[in-house]
Amino acid sequence: MMLTALGLMSGTSLDGVDVALIETDGRRIKAFGPSGYRPYTEGERSLLRQALTEAVHLSRRDARPGILRQAEQTVTTAHAEAVASFTAQHRISAQDIDIVGFHGQTVLHRPERRLTVQIGDALALAKVIHIPVMHDFRAADVEAGGQGAPFVPVYHRALVQSLNREGPIVVVNIGGVSNITYIDGTDTLIACDTGPGNALLDDFMFRQMHQPFDTAGKFAALGRPDEAWIAQALKLPFFALPPPKSLDRNDFASLKLGAVTPADGAATLTAFTAAAIARVVPLLPKRPKSWIICGGGASNLTMLRMLRERLAPATVEPAEALGWAADAIEAQAFGFLAARGMKGLPLSYPATTGVPIPMTGGIIARP
Repeated sequence: MMLTALGLMSGTSLDGVDVALIETDGRRIKAFGPSGYRPYTEGERSLLRQALTEAVHLSRRDARPGILRQAEQTVTTAHAEAVASFTAQHRISAQDIDIVGFHGQTVLHRPERRLTVQIGDALALAKVIHIPVMHDFRAADVEAGGQGAPFVPVYHRALVQSLNREGPIVVVNIGGVSNITYIDGTDTLIACDTGPGNALLDDFMFRQMHQPFDTAGKFAALGRPDEAWIAQALKLPFFALPPPKSLDRNDFASLKLGAVTPADGAATLTAFTAAAIARVVPLLPKRPKSWIICGGGASNLTMLRMLRERLAPATVEPAEALGWAADAIEAQAFGFLAARGMKGLPLSYPATTGVPIPMTGGIIARP
């Protein structure tokens, strides 16, 4: 049975809430609906940055001390506003939607401690929007000893199956953290985080230029990457680990560039993201033939150029070139995962998160 699912995603780059409608049975995609976006205000973004700092001290996933309670209310309100605006704009009623997939905002991800924390009150959201809300997608995986990330590979596989293209194919999502899905036919699905996505670059741009990100990679295009700094950073143990593996947004926050111009700093951090993605190639079963880039990084032209240089002779193309809605893919994915969760289908696998057996997940909050 096909379900109409609304996916909501607020990524580690702290830019805002993506909304996307999808019609799916949790195995294949029947149709894509419209998508939308509700940016966080500067005040909301500042609050979430404070929440990330305070979340480092959490030892329980349900604890909301200090600023975290306020941040959770803010995240919930932003998502409710995103749904209200989206449904009004597209004249969709609550009765038209079977399930909402609500990821929430990750503030801490420490799978080695069996701890992952996404803030957002799903029950409050369900009551406001009058639609059942599936949430807490990652918890069961982490409790079972998995990495709890990345969680979009099953959706990437569904997208790639419609391409009729020879593999191996890698789908790269460059959000706050970068992750890949390696797909080779219907049997081989491998996934992992590869390193920083936009988080280091965005934080640098905010500190140096008071801008939330490097639009289209324009600053990076003017600078020169510090290849020695990148080579040193790539010596961190994480990069040699085989998949599956995952990261917290702040795992590389201790890396300091030193005294650099804004252009050189942006170029170095952009190149670091590209180099970290390329670093995963020797850890894969076969060298990929094509790479498809989605997430915020797909809009960074300098990032795409650097990826083409480091991944040649494989092709590198943004998801938009294939007709995919690059900015909506993660939101679509959580709609897809909600449909899978409702049917008890696996959301994660041993080769995607390191979980012992294929695991379903998600909890439904009803209005």
